[in-house]
Amino acid sequence: MIKVGVNGYGVIGRRVAYAVSLQDDMELSGIAKREPDYKARTAARNGFNIYSDNRDEFKARGIQLKGSVEELLSDSDIIVDCTPEGVGSENKKLYEKAGCRAIWQGGEEHELTSLSFNAYANYSNSLDARFSRVVSCNTTGLVRSLFPLTEIGIEHVNGVLIRRAADPSETKKGPINALEPDTSMPSHHAEDVRTIMPDLKIDTVAIKASTTLMHLQYLEVELARESSKDEVLKVWGKYNRLALVSSADGIKNTAHVMDYAKDMRRGGGDMYEIAIWNEIGVKGSRLSYFQAVHQESDVVPENIDAIRAMCGIEKEGSASIKKTDSSLKIGV
Repeated sequence: MIKVGVNGYGVIGRRVAYAVSLQDDMELSGIAKREPDYKARTAARNGFNIYSDNRDEFKARGIQLKGSVEELLSDSDIIVDCTPEGVGSENKKLYEKAGCRAIWQGGEEHELTSLSFNAYANYSNSLDARFSRVVSCNTTGLVRSLFPLTEIGIEHVNGVLIRRAADPSETKKGPINALEPDTSMPSHHAEDVRTIMPDLKIDTVAIKASTTLMHLQYLEVELARESSKDEVLKVWGKYNRLALVSSADGIKNTAHVMDYAKDMRRGGGDMYEIAIWNEIGVKGSRLSYFQAVHQESDVVPENIDAIRAMCGIEKEGSASIKKTDSSLKIGV
């Protein structure tokens, strides 16, 4: 049984901790938290061990601690770092000193670990690795739908990413009353995709929009040969972490996708899958489609699979993916 610690209990950390608690080959050793807020109280109600270096503050708020962050590291075989962007890279020294493995999120640079992870595309690269990084929510979404298309062959990809301005719980930076283009072209997402699929020719641009629900991505893919709508949908249909949705069924926007996700009765009403509208365009070798990415949860199953790869629990990516999908009700 692998002991997993989660450092940071925010948007991603809370979801990763919950997902770890559902696995039969992992044990959540605890979570590290800086502030004794409502999230800490929720963790305590869930029966999670809480670790913090702010012992006096937690004591004053009546929240019991298991120990310090350093003690969490010693109690864990692997740490999933879900701390804010920029903080995680500073934590690497702590993990090295403690001798534990660690996973970072996409907010950190690829160079921090020289290894980035996606379960479908490069699971084996992280086998028995000391450090790895799960790519960002947008990059995860791009790789999830593009990797299956390598069965047909890809010549080039152009992607337009319409990004949410903030997460739903954030109030300091959104929503904004504007559409804000990222004037660095291509956007960083293309390079991030190549940390997983190094030979892929891809260009991306990004636009920040006044929404908090999801990212929306529009992709134009030049395939290696002529194809058809049926062939593309059949290829995608082999992958549980892609959910084909339809405007004809009333799913016409990201709000509808998230409403659909709530009806799945999963933890937090999350949408782990990438939602692809099946009204795709295929003309000769040119494919175009829309997909929606739930930025709060699509990377969660990837973190679980990365734990298995790095700790050697499962050597085959397909076996780990099957376990993770079953535990999180992905593909139902």
